[in-house]
Amino acid sequence: MTSFGKGLVEAARQAQAIARGKADPETYRVTLPEEIDVRAIRRQLGLTQAVFASRYGFPVGTLRDLEQKRARPDASTRAYLKVISREPEAVQRALSAA
Repeated sequence: MTSFGKGLVEAARQAQAIARGKADPETYRVTLPEEIDVRAIRRQLGLTQAVFASRYGFPVGTLRDLEQKRARPDASTRAYLKVISREPEAVQRALSAA
């Protein structure tokens, strides 16, 4: 497992501890990019809009709007896209197991 993958596992453990009341949520911070280049992520993976949208659960129209800057992704979408850009195979595995 990569160091990023280990970081995700640790983050999940921290989230569980917070949810169970065993950790203070003030001790955990998430850093998200203000801007994210959705088109660059998709192209880096060598995927068409249709394949990227299908693989990662985006409506094609939404993906087009994000790529053409007609829409701005909210914080959770930026976090999801950041994970896709760094660990696309892990995201795909997680989603296919659902």
